[in-house]
Amino acid sequence: MQNEITHPHKRLQHLAGRYLLKYLFPDFPNEEILIADTHKPYLPHEQYHFSISHCGNYAAAIVSSGDRAGVDIEQPSEKVARVMHKFMHENDLLFMSNSYLYDRSPLELLTVMWSAKEALFKWFSLGGVDFKEHMQLRSGIEFGQEELLLPFVFKKEEHIHLRVYAKLFEDIVLSWVTTKA
Repeated sequence: MQNEITHPHKRLQHLAGRYLLKYLFPDFPNEEILIADTHKPYLPHEQYHFSISHCGNYAAAIVSSGDRAGVDIEQPSEKVARVMHKFMHENDLLFMSNSYLYDRSPLELLTVMWSAKEALFKWFSLGGVDFKEHMQLRSGIEFGQEELLLPFVFKKEEHIHLRVYAKLFEDIVLSWVTTKA
């Protein structure tokens, strides 16, 4: 049984995520969503793979009938800079310093990294992940036409090469990842 959400803003974020799932796939069975011990929402028969994120007044969702997926949104804040030692590996710092994103502030780039790693965490969905050791950039961040491409290696059980995409908006970072299920 799921806990009732009583705080009005948290409830609104929750409902916005569920709304987006139905918007993306009108037959999405919101009523069947369960919450894992890792706090990840899932469907018991995996009819869809999905991920939801909310931050401030924003919500994001990603849904696929065939791909594992993770999504995250973050607002740049000083908190990310204060905890960077917990999620930034020396490889991440090296590759970030070699990225051609000089028009972006260091705080924006750290937020991109935090958001990308959150999306990877949701993609993996099984918990027990060390953001610093298990998720590392394997080369520099690339700038596409509309979004950033972050080439990661996920080192939990085996080394999996993944591409996380990120888009910077005025006051929010959106990151997502998908792979075949």
